[in-house]
Amino acid sequence: MEARILIVDDDPDILLGLQNRLRWLGHDVSTAEDGERAYELIQQDKPDLVLLDVEMPRLNGLEVLKRVADNQPRVEGADAGGNGLTPVMVVMTAFGTVARAVEAMRLGAFDFITKPFDADRLAVVIEKALAHRVLQRRVAELRGEVERRYEKIVGNSARMDAVVTMARKAAASDITVLLLGETGTGKEVIARHIHRWSARAEKPFMVINCAALPETLLENELFGHEKGAFTGAVQREPGKIEAAEGGTVFLDEIGDLPLALQARLLRVLQDQEFHRVGGTKTIRANVRFLSATNKDLKQAVLRGSFREDLYFRINV
Repeated sequence: MEARILIVDDDPDILLGLQNRLRWLGHDVSTAEDGERAYELIQQDKPDLVLLDVEMPRLNGLEVLKRVADNQPRVEGADAGGNGLTPVMVVMTAFGTVARAVEAMRLGAFDFITKPFDADRLAVVIEKALAHRVLQRRVAELRGEVERRYEKIVGNSARMDAVVTMARKAAASDITVLLLGETGTGKEVIARHIHRWSARAEKPFMVINCAALPETLLENELFGHEKGAFTGAVQREPGKIEAAEGGTVFLDEIGDLPLALQARLLRVLQDQEFHRVGGTKTIRANVRFLSATNKDLKQAVLRGSFREDLYFRINV
């Protein structure tokens, strides 16, 4: 792919050599000789890839990485040029300072290359970085499509305004929320907005329909399984609770959750931990739970089909 590439180095010979090579490969190349200028160009030109030297005057490569991570706007979608996405950062470092490159990757760099450059290694790293850029764009596009589907809460009544106000208040904390309403009234729309308004907005939003699967498959969907847990379990697979780490789990139609799984879910809500199917290792779960149902859970508690302790846990 043709890409916008920014090369940042205080050595003019390295700048010229990389610039000529990358332009010969068909890329749109710009250069900067210090970190301050590099950061300005990242903001102005929004390159796809930045080849960033670690040791530079005015602002070193690690400081540039920190600024980009702290100040680059995060968006839910991107245009065809990738605008709004953080550029893929590859750091360049002298052979004896690999530890600095490791620190750079901890700050968000995609990869590193050492000086003097090996031509084959340089080509592979750039190819991988640009492939990652394509993946970034596709993920942003798909995320944007999903978010646009649930973008607006349609309603202009006092009751709807009260619901939105309550949802915004709930979003500010990690309390569990139970959404009640008939089918088609927009419970998932509200749940997605609570997630988007919360501090977990950049983390996953995982939806589990408790009425759509039989008990054994639903258990696997929630908690995942270990290799060999059952016939066909050829490898370990995480469940949606584990995959949502740091984010939100939305339990739709929770009124249909089987009693046995209600007990397991209660353990997660109480202790923030669980075991995969067939496993003994304790998995910590840093997730926020939202639930929804069209059933009368108070009546279900009286009938014995829904646990009272779970009802109070999800209905904060």
